[in-house]
Amino acid sequence: MDIPRPTAGRQARYTRRGPVPQDVVSADSFDVAAPAAGQVLVEVLAAPINPSDVLTLTGDYGSLPPLPAIGGNEGVGRVIATGDGVTAPRVGQTVLLPVGSGTWSTHLVLDAATLVPLPDGADPVQLSMLAINPPTAKLLLDAVPLQPGDWVIQNAANSAVGGYLVQLAKARGLRTVNVVRRDSAVDGVRALGADAVLVDGDDLAERVKAATGGAKVALGIDAVGGMATERLAQALAPGGTVINYGAMGGEACAMSPASLIFRGITLRGFWLARWFKTVDAGTRNALFAELVAMIAAGRLHAPVHATYGIDAIREAVAAAAAGGRSGKIVVVPTG
Repeated sequence: MDIPRPTAGRQARYTRRGPVPQDVVSADSFDVAAPAAGQVLVEVLAAPINPSDVLTLTGDYGSLPPLPAIGGNEGVGRVIATGDGVTAPRVGQTVLLPVGSGTWSTHLVLDAATLVPLPDGADPVQLSMLAINPPTAKLLLDAVPLQPGDWVIQNAANSAVGGYLVQLAKARGLRTVNVVRRDSAVDGVRALGADAVLVDGDDLAERVKAATGGAKVALGIDAVGGMATERLAQALAPGGTVINYGAMGGEACAMSPASLIFRGITLRGFWLARWFKTVDAGTRNALFAELVAMIAAGRLHAPVHATYGIDAIREAVAAAAAGGRSGKIVVVPTG
């Protein structure tokens, strides 16, 4: 298959960081290089904007690339040219892009060995969100031993991770209590298969008890921090575990001595980047294979609020940083 190789492309570049993320990024032109030996040229099909991307632009994320940098940590593309010695992936193959490769770009030259082949014909927008949020949701559910019929509670349930978690839990026969911060988010979470959806508040533990019929809840998943962490802890059975993976509320996790000491609640953190650094390739690839199969079959998906071309990157970042969305913002670089 012969695909014309472009000589010019567009990328979302930033040379500084600042408190208003859309102000530091711009769409710039660049020369598209030919792939060298062992490399491939990829046309980027779709790349989401995650909260970690926004925090990287503001300088508040836990790991920051050197400047200048190209935005985007995950995405999918199509191989359009190969360098000498490359037998796979083939030209025309859909591939998962390496995490952290600057995916807000029309084209990337990458080492062939770093690419994961994906099913052709699957929705590239849904596949573009594979590398970060679905594995995060899956691994959060694996944090403690759970059996079909067990209950899990999470906050920020209308987030991308929250939506994947609802679907993955349902596929395992787990039941979920899903906490959101506004009434308008309830229906969207319920439509994904949630068993109970509650708006956060001081009486959360009592309402969780009513929603579950007083069942034991062993695992709480927290993306908000502040007193929201404590409210999850109060809803757990004695000896339960809270796993924190974010601070959407902008405050450090709070947990009372009563929860920690008298009820034996454990608070732990989770960061996907650390997990990737500590597991072997076989474990990582098995996780991706399971998730890819579900996405390709339409059994795992994320709502998409809007897609933007690369030249609208500032509008896209502003939309991703704003609250009240009904789904993910995705960059479709050539769209």
